[in-house]
Amino acid sequence: MQTINWGIIGCGDVTEKKSGPAFNKVPGSKLVAVMRRDAGKAADYARRHQVNQWYSDANELINAAEVNAIYVATPPSSHLEYAIAALQKGYPVYVEKPVTLNAAEAQQLADAVKQYNGKLTVAHYRRRLPMFLKVKELLEQQAIGDVRTVQMRLWQSRKPALVTNGSPNWRTRPELSGGGYFHDLSPHQLDLMLYFFGDPVHYQGFGLNQSHATGADDHVTGSVLFENNVVLNGSWCFNVADTENTDSCEIIGSKGKISFAVFGNTVTLKNEQGFQTFNFEQPENIQYPMITSVVAYINGEQANPCSIEEAVTLMKIIDAFAGKPQ
Repeated sequence: MQTINWGIIGCGDVTEKKSGPAFNKVPGSKLVAVMRRDAGKAADYARRHQVNQWYSDANELINAAEVNAIYVATPPSSHLEYAIAALQKGYPVYVEKPVTLNAAEAQQLADAVKQYNGKLTVAHYRRRLPMFLKVKELLEQQAIGDVRTVQMRLWQSRKPALVTNGSPNWRTRPELSGGGYFHDLSPHQLDLMLYFFGDPVHYQGFGLNQSHATGADDHVTGSVLFENNVVLNGSWCFNVADTENTDSCEIIGSKGKISFAVFGNTVTLKNEQGFQTFNFEQPENIQYPMITSVVAYINGEQANPCSIEEAVTLMKIIDAFAGKPQ
């Protein structure tokens, strides 16, 4: 097995604990180089995480002799550029979510993966967490019968506690993030719905800026009809009172209900047999299970845990949900 020598483009807050250290914990994987435009911060990250090489230019990292795989962890506005540059070098790529600013860019990336016969995985890492594997298992066992509807809510104050506090806050600058907090957080939720229920056949919604606290929309709503006739209704609002913060997903079937918070650690099951609670402890580095699967995929040992084609579908849904009211 070839050792996967990773270079990180954009060693910011998300890589400090969620992902960065995991690259050295997976067998056959090593973090060998990092890049950030601020040379001082790149050097500091490398020192604290015992990484041998650091760069302030992405092209220098991509062309570094020690690197043979790339993790793109910049804001979404540069995902397309850096991912394609890595694919052109023949490197496998692991790219943060949302995969790009919009569905059109995601399709461009999908075309590049085909053109260069490359390997690319999108960091929808909740697919590999035990908590959501349990939800998938319960659904496959028909623990709640036939699924009828999914009701999803994520309501947060103007400064969501769910978001890593970085400076400046690029998440509320649409030119960098694609939108606002909806674009940052909903990919985790909506990708799980695709993972659980398969392909959508219809989706619609709208977004608006209610509070005008930033230049990004802070209220988004949408519905999805899946191939298997499951219906999802979702609501995202980022301007509610602190006392009204809500993270809720209810999957309701013909014989019961599965409930959980996507950013929580508990799953509850209510059905004809009674009520059960499943508690989970998330990994210290929450992307570790996904990165383990990515390394196995690169080495030809398993299928891609989240393909660019799946991410294109997700971005089409996000674009539809974030569109303006008609």
